[in-house]
Amino acid sequence: MLNTLTTSFIGRLKARDESAWFELWETFGPVLRAQLAKWGRGRIGSETVRDLSQETLAALSGSLDRYDPSRGARFSTWLLAIAKHTLGDEIDRRMALKRGAGKAKAQLDETWMVAGPGQGVDKEYEAAVFRAKVEAAIRMVERETDFMDFSIYRMRVFDGLSGKDVAGSLGTSEPTVSRRLAKVRDQLRVRIGEVISTYSFTDEEQAEAERNGLALNPKTSGDRADDAMFDECLAEIYARQTELRDRDQDLLTDR
Repeated sequence: MLNTLTTSFIGRLKARDESAWFELWETFGPVLRAQLAKWGRGRIGSETVRDLSQETLAALSGSLDRYDPSRGARFSTWLLAIAKHTLGDEIDRRMALKRGAGKAKAQLDETWMVAGPGQGVDKEYEAAVFRAKVEAAIRMVERETDFMDFSIYRMRVFDGLSGKDVAGSLGTSEPTVSRRLAKVRDQLRVRIGEVISTYSFTDEEQAEAERNGLALNPKTSGDRADDAMFDECLAEIYARQTELRDRDQDLLTDR
């Protein structure tokens, strides 16, 4: 059985909730476009990459409710297989046009639902999908928390300023900075867990946060070592995602 967060998201997609579609686009669009551009090796232009990423996410949103958990495929594997399908279909269509013949779109082969040796994907792609999930949670927390609270977290963790410098910049005390920092960190842990659960089909995917140093449920509340590692890992993810989005923006504006 899929978890309730995933089934709730599927329900929103089936109800044609535009915000659900936008979540898919905002979260995984840059990862898909980077992968499609890599596969294309210059054979497809930026506009085609954009179109194929839209087709991939449209196919994903239309097939989520057909996922069979017993077959064992990861969410990331499924997403990649659909992207391969859309790219392959585009290349086949172009070849057919060169021969002077049309070609109907192929039906999506769902054999990729099965986990197996042939469904392995590279670690770089898997890491990119994981970072996209974490970034989605960061955006959620930024929207829902007090502006000052998130600004403190951003300055302290993402910008790497000391507690003293943050306090001085904002005209507050270091204990206040620490308290607000902890408040945002707690909220991030909750949202990261929710987003990972929404976009994860296997226990292996569910455990990715812990494997990447993001302790979502530390054994001891306020454990400084866990908190420090959490902040450090999140800062690295945020920096990597900023670089990805900068490259993606270049791709989107390249005509």
